[in-house]
Amino acid sequence: MLKRFRVLVLALVVVILVVSSINLTAAQEPKVLYSAFLPGDLTIDPALARWVNEIQVVGMMYVGLTTFDETTAELQPALATEWTVSDDYKTFTFTMMQDVPWVKYDAEKGEVVQVTDEAGNVRVVTAHDVVYGFNRTLDPATGSEYSSVLAPWVVGGSERLAGETVPLGIEALDDYTVQITSPRPASYIPYIYGLWMARPQPQWAIEEFGDTWTELGNFPSYGPYALKVYEHDIEIAIIRNPFWPGTESIPQAKIDEHDWVYLEEPAALTAYEAGELDWLSFVPVADLDRLRVERADELRIAADVCTYYYGFNVLKPPTDNVHMRRALSMAIDREVITVITNGGEVPANFFLRPDMAAAPSAEQYPDFAIYSDLEGAKAELQAYFDETGLTLETMPEIILMHNTSTRHATIAQAIQQMWKDGLGIEVQIASQDSNVYNETLRRDAPAIFRKGWCWDYPDSASFLTDVFRYVGPDSNNNTNWSSEEYNSLVDQASVMFDNDARRELYAQAEYLLVNKDAAIAPIYYYTVQQLTKPYVMRSYALDKLERLNKWDIE
Repeated sequence: MLKRFRVLVLALVVVILVVSSINLTAAQEPKVLYSAFLPGDLTIDPALARWVNEIQVVGMMYVGLTTFDETTAELQPALATEWTVSDDYKTFTFTMMQDVPWVKYDAEKGEVVQVTDEAGNVRVVTAHDVVYGFNRTLDPATGSEYSSVLAPWVVGGSERLAGETVPLGIEALDDYTVQITSPRPASYIPYIYGLWMARPQPQWAIEEFGDTWTELGNFPSYGPYALKVYEHDIEIAIIRNPFWPGTESIPQAKIDEHDWVYLEEPAALTAYEAGELDWLSFVPVADLDRLRVERADELRIAADVCTYYYGFNVLKPPTDNVHMRRALSMAIDREVITVITNGGEVPANFFLRPDMAAAPSAEQYPDFAIYSDLEGAKAELQAYFDETGLTLETMPEIILMHNTSTRHATIAQAIQQMWKDGLGIEVQIASQDSNVYNETLRRDAPAIFRKGWCWDYPDSASFLTDVFRYVGPDSNNNTNWSSEEYNSLVDQASVMFDNDARRELYAQAEYLLVNKDAAIAPIYYYTVQQLTKPYVMRSYALDKLERLNKWDIE
């Protein structure tokens, strides 16, 4: 009996040791979060990033001087520990964190390593890297689309973009102190100095590798994550950087790796429901009702900070005529479109979201807004025919183009039918992969094109100034529309600190943009539709740039 008891005890010990070993092994396994991006290759160059997905990835590897809380939009220190502002609110002096090393992923070692110089010294992020980053972004040869966002807020910035050789108002006072001077004051300048195109850039790597500096093995970073996988248009992954010291606003990462594969919307949802993906930042429209029932605890639909709109190329017939543009805009039944999208979207009468700082609403300024009005659209179309002498049969062909997405295709087809039924206008639809599409808009935008805009910082200037104040291939304004009156209004508003006074000017600017000149047709204000597995502990960012370093897997 005793012998049998001893055998049982030994067997139990073995079982405990085996189970403990299994648990220990499991605890040591890296936490990996799997997700998907829609097809369309990404650029991870901070100066060139322009799509949300690109900025998302860059933002996890490159940290700005400032940042803001993802849920409150409160301004926070980041790479800068503190800063001072001159009495005229034009000169900002930032004191930076010290000893933050540049790193990269070493595939042979299977780990993130610090980057060293020729003498074997660890390279650290300095004020000189910030100065270089500003200069490179504002160099026209770089081709940064977001340079127009930064340029107005650095002395000499706009002149640089115009090709003039002038010094920039940015200086490294020492290795960890950078001073930036703006030509004019504005309440939101510290937000802009923290944006991705204004972040430190590694001059030594860019000069050594040229256009291939962002390729895997060449690409250094310093933020919470480093680049681990970069298979163009197939897969991209980032890995936790153990050398990022962490701050209160940008803590060290909890999840070891984030891995995205490129999939169309239906395939991505199938992979998510099969347990192959843990998080989706997009949801196919056709599946929303089913998911509301079947995955109510995983689906989140909430207000977003973006506007969905169609832009008109004002130099390309027939949208070179304001009556045609106004007719097309007024013939869009925005209420029907939001029923089709089925995600709680709100019809848009202005470009600006009404919940933004200093933003006007259609209720406050009903005569300035644009509305769905089929009879009015027919009158505008007739005005176009009277003015040009053309008819439905002789007017130029219209192409409506969007970047590839089932959602964009569904919306385009619905609006195509509205224009056909309401106005008798036949419109051809075309789509392109995001990268190709972006180049098409830069170089030769079609008569009508789909775009969306989300604020880069929580102020109306991020919409009205940063998008339509400038025009050209390196701006975000692909309509070719420009108005001195509009520019004067947004310029006046941008330097004012009284939001009520600013709102009045922005309302007048909106009237020019969406109504009088009808350079765009605002369609709806976005909502966010995301799917997240219950074991993912996360926050939800107002700007859709998720702070992945704060997430965890339970």
